[in-house]
This record gives sequence, C-alpha cells and structure tokens, in this order.
Amino acid sequence: MALNKPYLDVPGTTIFDADQSRKGYWLNQFCMSLMKAENRARFKADEEAYLAEWPMTDEQKAAVRARDLNWAMRTGGNIYFLAKLGATDGLSFQQMAGSMTGMTEQAYRDMMIGGGRSAEGNRVVGEDGNAQGAPAQSQAWKEWELSNQEALAAQILGEHAARQTGGGGTPAGHARITASVYTSHVPAIGAAIDLGKTGEDYWKPLFAGYEPSKQWMRENKPDVVFLVYNDHATSFDLGMIPTFAIGTAAEFVPADEGYGPRPVPKVVGHPELASHIAQSVIQQDFDLTIVNELQVDHGLTVPMNLLFGSPEAWPVKVIPFHVNVVQYPVPSGARCFALGQAIRRAIESYDEPLKVQIWGTGGMSHQLQGPRAGLINKEWDNKFLDRLIAEPAELAKVPHIEYVREAGSEGIELVMWLIARGAMADVAGGPAPTLKHRFFHVPASNTAVGHLILEN
Repeated sequence: MALNKPYLDVPGTTIFDADQSRKGYWLNQFCMSLMKAENRARFKADEEAYLAEWPMTDEQKAAVRARDLNWAMRTGGNIYFLAKLGATDGLSFQQMAGSMTGMTEQAYRDMMIGGGRSAEGNRVVGEDGNAQGAPAQSQAWKEWELSNQEALAAQILGEHAARQTGGGGTPAGHARITASVYTSHVPAIGAAIDLGKTGEDYWKPLFAGYEPSKQWMRENKPDVVFLVYNDHATSFDLGMIPTFAIGTAAEFVPADEGYGPRPVPKVVGHPELASHIAQSVIQQDFDLTIVNELQVDHGLTVPMNLLFGSPEAWPVKVIPFHVNVVQYPVPSGARCFALGQAIRRAIESYDEPLKVQIWGTGGMSHQLQGPRAGLINKEWDNKFLDRLIAEPAELAKVPHIEYVREAGSEGIELVMWLIARGAMADVAGGPAPTLKHRFFHVPASNTAVGHLILEN
C-alpha cells in the first residue's frame, strides 16, 4: 500500500512534505543563514566561498547560482526559505512568484491586478488551465539536465530496480516489525561501560542479564531500529519542547551531556523510512515534530550498548523518536499506545522489505528529585511487565498520577514502552507475541532496571 499523496497531481505545485524537507535540509538552512546581515554581506561578496561552507548537493548549489526557484524547489527548497535568497537580491515576493511562472514581471502583475490566476482548469494535471505543463526553466537548469542525462537515467533505473527487488535481489515487499524490545536507559550504565566497570560486583549482575539479549540480537538483527526514548534536556531545552519528535536525518552524533560526548559510534539514520513514517503518522492525526538535526544522549545510546555491546560502528540503522516525559503535560499511556498502532501501520505501508524492531526505553520505577528521591517499587514494576505482556490495552488506561505515586516522578518514562507495545501484531488482531527474554534488576544507580524482548 503506497502512502497517499493526493497532491502529486496538482499542476504547477510542489508540496513541501517530509520527503522534500529531508532532501532540501541544507539548502533551506543555507537560506535561513541569510537572515543575518553579516551573512548576506559575506554571500554577496563571494558567493562561491560562502556556498562552499554548506554541504548542499552540486545541483542545489547550481540552482542557487542560477536563482532558479523552480529548480531549487525540485531539489527540496521551500518558498519561505528561498525567499531569504530573493530578499538578499532585493526582490519582492511578487517578483519571486512571478519568476516561476514563465511570464514577464509586468504580465504577472497584470494577472494579479486582474484577480489572480483562476483555479478553473488548474486543479488536476491534464486539464486545460494556464498552469499546466512543465515548469519554467532557466538556461542553467536546461544545461544541467543535458549534461547530467546519463547520471539521471542511471539513478532512475537504479531506484526502480531497488523498488522491484527490495535492493538486495529479493522479491519486492513491505517493511514489517519483527520484534519489540524494552529496556531502561540509565546514564550510569553508560558510564560503567565507558569506564570499564562492567565486571565489578555492583554491575556484574546487571550486565549478565543482558547477555541472552545480545545473543538473541546476533541471531535476529534487524535492518532498522525505531527507538523510542526521551531527550534529557540535551537537544530540546525549555525554548522548545515537542511532545513527539522523529529524527529524519542521515546521521546523529552523540551529545555532550556535561561530561563530554560518550565514546560511542555516531548513529546512522534511515531518512527515507523516517520521512515516510512521519508523513503517514501525521496523516493519521498524530502531531509529530520533524527533526532534521539532532544530537542523541544516553537515552538512545545506552540501550544500543546493552543490546549490541560496544562495536566500532552500530550494526543497524536507527530512527530516533523522542517523547516528552520531562515537562507536564506529558502524553497519556492511551495516546502512546494508539501512536504505536499508527507507527505499525506506517511501517507496514513502506514498500521495501525491511526488518524493523521497535524499542521502548526509559524507566522503570525511579525518582531523581526531592525528599522522595530513590523511590523503587519492585512489586509495581513487575506487575507492569506482566500487564505489558498480557493486557497492554488495559495497562494503557493507567492514569499519570498512578505512575507518579507508585513508580516515582521519573517513572512516567514507562509510557514510552506503550508505544512499542502498541506496534505489535496482536494489538491489530494477530497472534500473541512470543516472550524471548525477561529481566529485572535493582539497583542501577537510582533506578530499577526492566527488560523484555517480544517477537511478533
């Protein structure tokens, strides 16, 4: 099932969707830089030197040089960002809009004075309106296409072949969720790994509990991990707190959380699948923040260590998915559970046969603040694990206040586990998942550690 994009047949129109945003990220960031007077002066003094500072594609830079806005939009540009380039050249919005129509400036002005372009005949490609046909092209764009015909043809053929075979000689198919993984993401666990303390008496029982998981992961390695975690005042400060945010970049670097960045590999993303999920889930009426530049903290890297050890490079691609559980109001368990179902539908509609695991991280019971700091509730935690396996829909109804009273102020992180659980097949009427491993340990610094692996 292809993702529904009904706007693709609107003539003379490029909708700036998640795919366009991913493709045009650095082009649009370059345009944003022109909001500062000193940057505009540097760009006008030496365009080539300034463009060299930005990791845009050669085609994007060529479109900027040509000031061809249609071309720039084809490479991912958005008109509101591109307007900063036009403003740098002293153009009005009307002049910029007119430049994309193939009309003279005066003819465009006359059309607008006359009431603007009519929607009649311009609603669907193939009608008889005056916005039909190919976009206006600068001479530079025409020359670019002529000089790159062979490369463009090879790219199109390669993409077509990848879609038909799944990119690896296998029959075409759709992505699927093979398993869900649940684990705490305690920062002290990362410190124990980084400082070589995993064999100490304090830490040995905890890391022993993850050895079966590492073996299972070696036998069941996915192509992509969709990893649900919360940012710990690292990439998101009080200036902006998204409830749900998906990382759509090609890579994510480990953050400096005050002790220097952890010595772990950079995280390689899957921007195509991430953009697809974002668009699909938003179309299912969930509001996601799309993040093209993100540093990842221990909330993501510690679970990676626990399941994959400490390799030189992570063996899977990762889509980071942040949930606000820091500042109230935080999303309810029911909302998170329903979101997991929407994510499953999104992944299953992606037409490449990828094996995807969805991980829910954070928790279990812990409180890091106030006179009640140090709270641990083993009985409640283990009942939560029982219910997560057997009755997740009922568990999702637990109100916030129960998490706070029973599992501590930071125990609310457990709602993130419900996103992963909601993505499992049984929630949609399939068979119950298979429990492959269950582990619980107290303490790891200030926290109870819980861990489950459920196979679809």
